Amino acid sequence: MIKSGHVNKKWPPILTFLFLVVTSFAAPKKYNVLFIISDDLTSTALSCYGNKVCKTPNIDSLAARGTRFTRTYCQGTYCGPSRASFMSGYYPHATGVLGYKNPRPQIGNRATWSQHFKNNGYHSARVSKIYHMGVPGGIEQGGHGADDAASWTERFNSQGPEWKAPGQGETLEGNPDGKRPVVGGNTFVVVEAEGDDLVHSDGKTAKKACELLAKYAKQKKPFFLGVGFVRPHVPFVAPEKYYPPFLPYSKMKLPHKVEGDWDDIPKAGINYKTSVNMKMDVRRQKKAIGGYYASVSFMDAQVGKVLAALKKTGLEDDTIVIFTSDHGYHLGEHDFWAKVSLLDESSQVPLIIKVPDKKPAVCHSLTELLDLYPTVSALCGLPTQSRLQGKDISKMLDDPKHTVRTAAFSVAPMRNGFLLREDEWAYIQYGENGAKGIELYNIKKDPHQYTNLAQHPAHQETIARFKAQMTGKLRNIRNNDLNGD
Repeated sequence: MIKSGHVNKKWPPILTFLFLVVTSFAAPKKYNVLFIISDDLTSTALSCYGNKVCKTPNIDSLAARGTRFTRTYCQGTYCGPSRASFMSGYYPHATGVLGYKNPRPQIGNRATWSQHFKNNGYHSARVSKIYHMGVPGGIEQGGHGADDAASWTERFNSQGPEWKAPGQGETLEGNPDGKRPVVGGNTFVVVEAEGDDLVHSDGKTAKKACELLAKYAKQKKPFFLGVGFVRPHVPFVAPEKYYPPFLPYSKMKLPHKVEGDWDDIPKAGINYKTSVNMKMDVRRQKKAIGGYYASVSFMDAQVGKVLAALKKTGLEDDTIVIFTSDHGYHLGEHDFWAKVSLLDESSQVPLIIKVPDKKPAVCHSLTELLDLYPTVSALCGLPTQSRLQGKDISKMLDDPKHTVRTAAFSVAPMRNGFLLREDEWAYIQYGENGAKGIELYNIKKDPHQYTNLAQHPAHQETIARFKAQMTGKLRNIRNNDLNGD
């Protein structure tokens, strides 16, 4: 067999020339794609992003072998809009998916991310939550949620007991007297669960993903495998063996808090879950952090099983691996909890991309989850689609200083909030003209976003620039092939 790029010195010049022409235009390798996504995961909970308490050795190992992006932003700060966006290739205000639906009615017969691979000869499979799926309710029921059937060749759900799991449980939210039992819904609950990993949805998801990888290894067809873990989304449920590093909960440290932190921000900027309206005292706040970290540790262990199976099956050298989350999460910063806010804790996400034969790197350039669709398609040599609103960032994998964006864009639809995040500035407005309030932070001087500069006379030119930029951004988002413009 003649290896690519190897020229036989005995060949006539014309054959050498033709060989070089042919090989120079050789199609990119059809890599497999393993897309792993965690639910409600803040990058600050990962040790590869600097956490000193919560250890995530398996995700860290992937980061050490791939490119770790430090400034990736979701396009919607809660599950539904974010997932519909990166799977469809459109911003939420292009599709109009601002809640918990799939984008199919809006995009028609246009291919979603995994469907684009399916249409180009890939076996496309989903295990658990890729599109929106209610947690805990949807996981308890084991249904498809807001999934899109056309996106997949096959799909699997992972039913689990969630908050009903046997074990030591406590409701932390809205329970100041301790009399409220363990409850379901979008509620801060910690359960130190009895039994092993396979009792729970994420354990079942890892097991099924490993089985599929073993099956795909025997096939010659390339695959796109989406693996969706639901932890650390509430309830914070994990087998009890993952809790000891965070016990007693009293040793958990709360983030630094500034007196009068909310005084200079508009009402719309106060998150929907706060230490105040959740009635969580310091003890419960610390337990919430410990429960969240235990859930992260459990999820990391499941990621490790999938990565081990990828290696065991001999697929590792032929597979692109992506790890991310649908949005970030507050763990007491600004006395905020959970998602929805447009501050960095909620809008920024971890992103790791490992491509075979590419050197490990850390990239600080601004990126969006929307960029995954065109980027991975390009890496696999699939046809480009000019309609996509994301950008191809594949050059960053060779040159981490490469830049494709001067600003990242995200939205919080339930409060009509919009974010433009630049290197130096974070600009947030509520209402399309900012009528419901504006926040402006100098990230270089105020990385934790404590001081809102929106009302300072010295920054009114910056505010005016961002307002005009936001108007143009929203106009461009809506000017797409979905509405015939």
